Amino acid sequence: MALRKEDILPTTPKSLWRNRSFLLLWLSGFLGNFGFQIYSIVIPLLIYEMTQSPLAMSGMRIMEFLPNVLLGMVAGVIVDRMHRKKIMLITVGLQWLAVTCILFLLITQMVAMWSLFLLGFLFSSSGYFKANATHSALPQIVRREQLTEANSKMGFTDTLVRTIGPGVAGALIAISSFTGTLTVQFVCMTLVVLTVCFIHISPAPPRPKSIGFIADMKEGIHELFQNKTLLTPTVAVIFQNFASSMVMGVLIFFSVDQLGSSEADVGLMISLGGIGGLLGALLVKRLSLRISRGKLYTYTQLGEVMGYAILLIAQAWWMIGISLAIRTFAITISNILYFSIRQEFTPNHLLGRVAGTSSMMMKLATPLGLFAAGLWAEYFSIRVLFIFTICISITIFCVLIRTTFYRVVK
Repeated sequence: MALRKEDILPTTPKSLWRNRSFLLLWLSGFLGNFGFQIYSIVIPLLIYEMTQSPLAMSGMRIMEFLPNVLLGMVAGVIVDRMHRKKIMLITVGLQWLAVTCILFLLITQMVAMWSLFLLGFLFSSSGYFKANATHSALPQIVRREQLTEANSKMGFTDTLVRTIGPGVAGALIAISSFTGTLTVQFVCMTLVVLTVCFIHISPAPPRPKSIGFIADMKEGIHELFQNKTLLTPTVAVIFQNFASSMVMGVLIFFSVDQLGSSEADVGLMISLGGIGGLLGALLVKRLSLRISRGKLYTYTQLGEVMGYAILLIAQAWWMIGISLAIRTFAITISNILYFSIRQEFTPNHLLGRVAGTSSMMMKLATPLGLFAAGLWAEYFSIRVLFIFTICISITIFCVLIRTTFYRVVK
């Protein structure tokens, strides 16, 4: 479904760098992502120091994943019912509150496992709502033709922070403490709250009167499944995520156990993957000007095939690094294109629900892939698993190239 004229705001500046609201949104995303990198390092290490239990650490990861499954469609309905800025303010405020409470408990030495799990769930759930609201609000802040560029800029900073963030967080812990490092996140979240306060988000186009929470959910599901332009890449991403999670679930084990890589080698290997993601975010706009987005999205599957093929013949850590760089390059481009297409081809009053439903479906593939990879690695050769992922990616490419999505989406 094409975006309607009333969904477009012609008064926004032609340059994103002159669009104050976009710059504030971009800055809030950068600060929030940097703070999250600190959180994702500090909290597991804190739990380990308290319990020395891998089960407890895994439990915290589950708390971070649960909102994607439990709250996907719920978040979508709420994002579509309320003003997106109000949701962003409430959710970043709740994240700030969660971080403040953890910091207070650390300072007073009253921290307990149940409090970390509860506050961790609050932090992750609020972050999920905020991400949905940000995604849904972007078409209200920038022009339609700027969506790919806007997503690429936000994707670049996200990849950059994910690449350097863990190292910075580790250095902060080394030179200070859990309390000192979490104080940095507290400052980041405070700045995020202040930044969001000054973002101007134009009112969304009038939406039909709500007929009930469940009915609103069904409306979002119906929109996703009848919108063939969006459904095609959504199904592709589900299978992409399944294949990718199978590989990522065994990749470090494969590198260390079978190739004899050191910890330093693994770090360099992951850094190469980050470089590939940065290049993908930098080049996606230029590539989309030369190749239609439907075709470009389809061709990224060949990057996945190439990356998996290199893994199949890998004999050293640097070959895995090259594979990661190629795959992350392709995945970053396909993700940015998918987000832009979802924003353009979904009516704005339904975007929160469509984004929540599609994200939930795509995220569910990840634990299935991780579980399948773990079972496979116990009994069979990991290299055979790489052959399986190559077959999945080739199948996705062969199906996509025959679709209307490949031919029509410009």
